[in-house]
Amino acid sequence: MNEDQSTISSNPEKKSWLERLSHAFSGDPQNRQDLYEILKEAHHNKIIDNDALHMIKGALKVSHMQVRQVMIPRAQMQVIPKDADIEEILKIIVTSGHSRFPVVGEGKDEIEGVLLAKDLVKHFSGPKSEFDISMFLREAVVVPESKRVNILLNEFRTSRNHMALIIDEYGGVAGLVTIEDLLEEIVGEIDDETDEEEDPLIQKIDENNFKINALLPIDEFNEHFNSKFKHDEFDTIGGMIVNSEGRLPEISEEIIFNHFCFKVLKSDNRRLQLLHLNIL
Repeated sequence: MNEDQSTISSNPEKKSWLERLSHAFSGDPQNRQDLYEILKEAHHNKIIDNDALHMIKGALKVSHMQVRQVMIPRAQMQVIPKDADIEEILKIIVTSGHSRFPVVGEGKDEIEGVLLAKDLVKHFSGPKSEFDISMFLREAVVVPESKRVNILLNEFRTSRNHMALIIDEYGGVAGLVTIEDLLEEIVGEIDDETDEEEDPLIQKIDENNFKINALLPIDEFNEHFNSKFKHDEFDTIGGMIVNSEGRLPEISEEIIFNHFCFKVLKSDNRRLQLLHLNIL
């Protein structure tokens, strides 16, 4: 018997958990709540840490999501017109902070290709010549909005593409999604050097009023405000609110939980971002 087997045999609690986890991934029918309970127990027994628990939950979540749920909607897409000159393109690249851009014709449904900011280096590093954007365009990856997130993530990994354009049932452009958007659904927000430093998750205004980042973990909220919100299925305050409402609340909408009143201050088409909290 090797050391690992000896360790498991000498620890009935760990052996029990491992047997249950093995059973959960066997061919027997299981529901998601059963699996969450096993993972929660593993976290409680310090077999997996909080970050690992969050990522496992995220991986399970994306296996049932479609790209329409995580895409950047068409109206918010940062695009480059095909007839833009090099000065205009550089301005868009610098102000947006992105590295990949759909290049469009007269309308946003006329996708000519994708421009990578790094490819423009070839224009400036080579012999001086008249700029022609078509020389730098790459073929756009196009997927239907019903495609599963986990399948697209695997396709990104194998094809080495990092962005896809999303089309609706009529063939029109519905939005776009990047590999970063998909990974953030699993691991949480990913900041880079172009992102501005964010404010604290909890900002006190006065004794009864606060600004709350919607990504604030529920357990941290409970600890700070002496509340008892459950966090078995959802880790953040924003996730808890969206789940309770069954939809994404609108700006200025108020949601009341017991003696806590949350007012939406900022959101996008996918998630809540900033909340005002009033303790009633």
